[in-house]
Amino acid sequence: MGAASPSPVHPYVQLATDAIDAYVRDFRVITPLDCLFERHPALRGRAGVFVSLKKRGELRGCIGTIEPAQENLALEIIENAISAATKDPRFRPVVEEELPELRVSVDILTTPERAAGHEDLDVRQYGLIVKSGTRRGLLLPDIEGIASVDEQMAVARKKGGIGEQEPVELYRFTVERYF
Repeated sequence: MGAASPSPVHPYVQLATDAIDAYVRDFRVITPLDCLFERHPALRGRAGVFVSLKKRGELRGCIGTIEPAQENLALEIIENAISAATKDPRFRPVVEEELPELRVSVDILTTPERAAGHEDLDVRQYGLIVKSGTRRGLLLPDIEGIASVDEQMAVARKKGGIGEQEPVELYRFTVERYF
């Protein structure tokens, strides 16, 4: 017998998929096993994480954290995966029949850094956070349909409920995206 072929799905995406599956089917929150941390030590670290769901190429849910809220990356992925499937206010919760059609991606964020202006931004390379007082809007980098910094900024402002003329602080970040 030959060795099993490696899964084509990245372990972070598999973790998110397993979390969604267990929660949608059984309302069960999975716990990462010790062997997962042994095989992927980076999961012991902490970072902001976004989990995005697509169904037939269309967005079906996306929830994340700019800064880590859980004790490790594995728990951050699990929590945000469940939230993307069940708590994104733009969509109804995912139901069991949809599970086979979902495509999951996981974005691991770097710590946001202050950007002076448009010249420090690039829609393909950097995600954007716009902040005005306590309101903030975020847009991940390299989003289909967003071709310019102006478009990225307009969408981030809208997500944060920030008017076009309101002064904002700009922050940029990069992501490691896994499919």
